[in-house]
Amino acid sequence: MVELDGAYGEGGGQILRTGLALASILKVPVRVVNIRANRKNPGLKPQHVMCVQALAALTNASVVGGKINSMEVVFEPKTLRSGEFSFNVADLKSSAGSVTLILQALLPPLLYGPERSRVMIRGGTHVEWSPPVHYLLHVFLPTVLKMGAHGSMNLTRWGWYPKGKGTVTIDVEPLQELIPVHLEQRGALEALRGLSVSSKLPMMISKRQRRKGDQLLREAGYDAQIRMFETPASCPGTIFFLWAEFENSRAGFSTLGRRGRPAEEVAGSTVRQFLEFMDSGAAVDEHLADQLVIYMALAQGQSSIVTSRITQHLLTCIWVVEQFLPVKFEVEGSEGEGGKVTRIT
Repeated sequence: MVELDGAYGEGGGQILRTGLALASILKVPVRVVNIRANRKNPGLKPQHVMCVQALAALTNASVVGGKINSMEVVFEPKTLRSGEFSFNVADLKSSAGSVTLILQALLPPLLYGPERSRVMIRGGTHVEWSPPVHYLLHVFLPTVLKMGAHGSMNLTRWGWYPKGKGTVTIDVEPLQELIPVHLEQRGALEALRGLSVSSKLPMMISKRQRRKGDQLLREAGYDAQIRMFETPASCPGTIFFLWAEFENSRAGFSTLGRRGRPAEEVAGSTVRQFLEFMDSGAAVDEHLADQLVIYMALAQGQSSIVTSRITQHLLTCIWVVEQFLPVKFEVEGSEGEGGKVTRIT
């Protein structure tokens, strides 16, 4: 049984998600203790419990713990299976628990399933402390597809904090081979696109976000294609999201609106993230870097990426995969700065 200390490094839910995903693929039992021990509200929250339950459904696993506020989980997977699945965070508790974080845990095992799968997840699609669904659609998923995965994702309803109730469906084909990734040079910027979207708010907010975003980008010498629209949802929300398409890679940047945050600041924050990334010269943004670690570890052969920022999330994810697999990663650079990550064995 693999033992993981959930308080190691970054100490968040990523340890649980990555650990259970690898346990599911490798069919090895895992025990995670001290889950989110250093957080203000430690233990499992609804989105983490849903990860446990969803992966248990995929693997016919036996689970000890795995309840809301649990600090420890023992997960023993049996047979990895495929099919149609539906999971709703609200079945556990009224919550905008992140759909994208749940998908991050489910996608690797789904790729190693025997047949095609379709999974519907209901919860928060655009919420704080997690990538928005559009980041997965326009940055993460295209990158993983280049590594040999086959699948698609569809957002059918938006879900904002605090009510959630958004819906995402993902279709996944069995993996033939996971190809190593080499993202050290991003190449020329081929397109810069964006979204300024709101629900149950005056349309002027989305217009102000787009106007300010356009202005700041033009001043920096960039021309972006930014779509603006309203979308139905269970509660108000707004986001300004940009994604950059380069010759060799993609990157994404977003800011959610909230009470007291002017629309201009929402757009300004996103544009600043993009400009800082451009100045870094990196091929991979800091969020994509830690999401790629598990795929780099599972691919047959050496992979390497250059990221705009080495984060605790990234270093913690490397530690987790090295507990399961006979692989080693080399990190060139200091935490908080840009650097290179290489799977060397």
